Amino acid sequence: MPPLKFTGLVAGSFVLGQLLFLILPSPAISEIGPIQLRWYSMLFAGSFIVGIWLTRKMFLHADRDPLEVDQLFMYVIIATVVGARLGHVLFYDPSFYFRYPFQILAVWNGGLASHGAAIGILLALYLFANKKRDMSFLWLADRVVVVVAIAGAFIRTGNFMNSEIIGEPTEMAWGIVFQRLDMLPRHPTMLYEALLCIVVFAILWKVYKNYSNNPPEGSLFGLFLTILFSGRFLLEFTKMEQAAFAADWIFNMGQWLSVPLIIGGIWLIVKKVDWKETPQVNA
Repeated sequence: MPPLKFTGLVAGSFVLGQLLFLILPSPAISEIGPIQLRWYSMLFAGSFIVGIWLTRKMFLHADRDPLEVDQLFMYVIIATVVGARLGHVLFYDPSFYFRYPFQILAVWNGGLASHGAAIGILLALYLFANKKRDMSFLWLADRVVVVVAIAGAFIRTGNFMNSEIIGEPTEMAWGIVFQRLDMLPRHPTMLYEALLCIVVFAILWKVYKNYSNNPPEGSLFGLFLTILFSGRFLLEFTKMEQAAFAADWIFNMGQWLSVPLIIGGIWLIVKKVDWKETPQVNA
């Protein structure tokens, strides 16, 4: 990427992150005049920059025009925000938002769901790939999930700095007190999920390189769904229930939402992916 364009990307990502989190609750690192440096916005900008750089790299590996990445990220960003918000509305507190529909737009009160973001991103990828005659949905999804995995680590670290996605009380030595909530040591569930995202990214990138930058279609997407959401299913046991109506359920809402994604990932890996399609080489 040309230095001037990269500089513009860094500056634009920083400004976008600052503007977005002016309305969303987010603690500041420090203040420089009227500018507040916020943990979440800095991490958001970091995920955006790394995501575009990595996606452009994978598109170049396939001899595709890297300018397509700029178009793709517009789809993904809009789908992520809208999907995450609607996911929270529909999955975690529908009765409240059906009574007060104007509150759906009140994102400054908090409320974004990662499962909703996942659904939004998948829809965006389908629409984008459908506009490209020589690009399949699975080819595109394989590359985007690599980026989503590493971006997820950034976002969950931001959740930690914001004291969001709080875990259940624990007596484990690594329990953390989130003073914005109470003085009880709790599971840092958001850090568990950040570590999970890093592990998923490492696995996907290893498979990608082992197949000489051209993995069988659907392989990375299937692995991503299976590993990430299986991990999420287990980690939900450490998390406080976010949907009040599901307090008495055997599994919480996040676990139920993970199940179809896990099944879909396993189906792709077992039934759809031709693992002999591309010769495997040592990276």
